[in-house]
Amino acid sequence: MNTTETSLEYAFPRALTAPDLAADIDAADDIYGWLIGSWSLEVVHYRGVDLCGRGLMAEAHFARVLEGRAIGDVWIMPARGSRETPEWHASGMNSMNMYGMTLRTWDPQLRAWRIAWNNPAAGHRETQIGRRAGRDIVQTGARPDGQATRWRFTEITPERFHWIGEALDSDGQTWRIEGEFLATRVSG
Repeated sequence: MNTTETSLEYAFPRALTAPDLAADIDAADDIYGWLIGSWSLEVVHYRGVDLCGRGLMAEAHFARVLEGRAIGDVWIMPARGSRETPEWHASGMNSMNMYGMTLRTWDPQLRAWRIAWNNPAAGHRETQIGRRAGRDIVQTGARPDGQATRWRFTEITPERFHWIGEALDSDGQTWRIEGEFLATRVSG
């Protein structure tokens, strides 16, 4: 491979990623900056199925993007080392395919983060608004069909977090867990 091909290969990642928070965003508004890096995810629930103890692992990677005005991430389930293996197909869990991306963009007029999630592996997308709620981060929004959703980052430490994804039942009162992950920071 020649030098021109190598530099073109990395042109997109270099144009996308940013080393720091944009100067026009206050540090107090940087509610997602602590996520920068890679995380190992233990899958506890997904699509209403209790997976605790089943050993399904996922991964997530976060970076500052778009001149530091956004946080981009990639969520992958199962983790890349387990995808498309005979064991995965035999387990019946291949319907839990996730290889999606979130873009969290700071909106200075709203003073909140606009979130767009897209998982083309499963044809799933959502939009939400993210804000701090005490020690947690809560994102609320709706699916294209109008169903209300709530995603929460809880039990946040520099090395761990608990992520809970919920949808509002048709009764308009009950939040149902659809996804739950226990995250541990990957060092290095």
